[in-house]
Amino acid sequence: MVSDTQTVAHSRCLNCGFKAPGGDEQWDRVDVPGLGRMTQCPRCDSTNVITRR
Repeated sequence: MVSDTQTVAHSRCLNCGFKAPGGDEQWDRVDVPGLGRMTQCPRCDSTNVITRR
C-alpha cells in the first residue's frame, strides 16, 4: 500500500541552528556568482544550510 502523505523537507543552518521548512519564505535567497542562487539563513546570513526529509 502506498501512502499519499507527503514528507515536508526541513532545512537547518549549520552555523546557528535556525530551522524552517525547506523553501519556506523565512529563508533568504542570495545570488552567488559562479554558484547560482543559494539559500541564506535570516539570522546569521550563512549559506551553510542542509535540507532533510
